[in-house]
Amino acid sequence: MNFLPKTRTSFVRAIVNVRMYAGEPGSGAGKGGGGGGSIREAGGTFGKMEAAREDEYFYKKQKEQLANLKGHLNKEIAFHQEQIKRHEDAIRRHKEQMSDIEKPQ
Repeated sequence: MNFLPKTRTSFVRAIVNVRMYAGEPGSGAGKGGGGGGSIREAGGTFGKMEAAREDEYFYKKQKEQLANLKGHLNKEIAFHQEQIKRHEDAIRRHKEQMSDIEKPQ
């Protein structure tokens, strides 16, 4: 399937459509096709401030999620290290039992 436009005019229209969606955060409607609310639609300083607040919120949320993930992974690592220690102890005990069984009486 060919994704390139067949004519020059459709190519120009494709570029214009891309340019219409590009812009500074807070300078109008969102990229996802939604309006983004009346403040963001109006643009200007309030739109930019709201966009900055949204970015900050999502940055903090992502940072919090990463911290939670790291904590969870550290707990899992500690759990598995404890399991390894228990398994190594069990292997040692079983080897001792085997050596006791193999000793001539």
